[in-house]
Amino acid sequence: MVDAKMKVNYPGLIREALPSGNFRWRVRPEGRPKQKIRIHCGPGDDDFQRQYLAARRGDKPEPLRTASDYAKPRSIGWLINSYFEYLDKRVDAGTTSAKTLKKKKNLLSRLLTHPDRVMLIPTEKLIEFQDAMSASPAQADAYIEAVAIMYDWAIKRRYISHNPARGIEKIYRKGNGATPWKAADVRAFLARHRQGTKPHVAMSVLLWTGCRIEDLTFLGPVNECVIDGVEALRWKPKKRGSTEVTIPLLPPLKAATRAAEQQGKTYVVSRGNKPFASGDSMSAMFKRWCREADLGHLSAHGVRKGLAELLAELGCSQYEIMAILGHSEARTSEVYTRRVERWKLALGAMERIDVSHAWR
Repeated sequence: MVDAKMKVNYPGLIREALPSGNFRWRVRPEGRPKQKIRIHCGPGDDDFQRQYLAARRGDKPEPLRTASDYAKPRSIGWLINSYFEYLDKRVDAGTTSAKTLKKKKNLLSRLLTHPDRVMLIPTEKLIEFQDAMSASPAQADAYIEAVAIMYDWAIKRRYISHNPARGIEKIYRKGNGATPWKAADVRAFLARHRQGTKPHVAMSVLLWTGCRIEDLTFLGPVNECVIDGVEALRWKPKKRGSTEVTIPLLPPLKAATRAAEQQGKTYVVSRGNKPFASGDSMSAMFKRWCREADLGHLSAHGVRKGLAELLAELGCSQYEIMAILGHSEARTSEVYTRRVERWKLALGAMERIDVSHAWR
């Protein structure tokens, strides 16, 4: 919103106060001082230039419309698109990740096959949807949770009065998660992918930083620094709620990144030596490299899990492992989230590892 006392240097632009206390914008077309054309937004709005220039030319601009404007009012299509538009604004503001928005759209778009239906879906119908997806139980539960979160959002705006997705029992039973890598697995992977190749660099970064796969999309030379005369890496993981991680730049990691045949702004590069576009694309590529090494049962996440187990076997304390892997459990945050303390813990842990023999 533009302040009433603010001087706006747009010829012919008029800000008119209304009896309601609101205001509207109108524009005098060039050469026609007696005519005024209404525009639907003011300076600072993304669509202002289009509407202002049209009005100065003498045309009446239509407001920029969104998907929810075209949907049947109070329908499921209207609700979902209104919710997507809200999330789009949060992504622009940096309060929601683009990855979260993408996942929400993939899940909730299933409901747009019949966009004119009422927006309040009965609980029994949602259970039918969940049952239809039972071959992928984790996905089915994620779908119900996404619907529930959207309805919570709608309740706060008084679009609906209750949430039919809350209270639906989950059908997914969590297992042990990703299979941890063992030393033999790492040797097999590196035997298939020689030094200098992208997979070798990716594995080296995962091993010697304990980072998550999505962090490979930005980790690179820009994250290197020197602390107390020791070469180090410092970065803020992409996972929401993570704290900054600072660990020593170990010799095998430095050697692997310097030997990379393709160099870019990040240690691991995609086509054209550019960073991978997302953690999902990086994960899919790493899975392909695993299959090429006859390790199709393993994944990038298992590297991190295996590293935690290896550090524990080597005698590292719980807090040293947290420091290296950048965990952020609230119960122990006072121990390992302080930057200086984490550095000391991580340095002490890494000194226990014989980096020249750990993976041979």
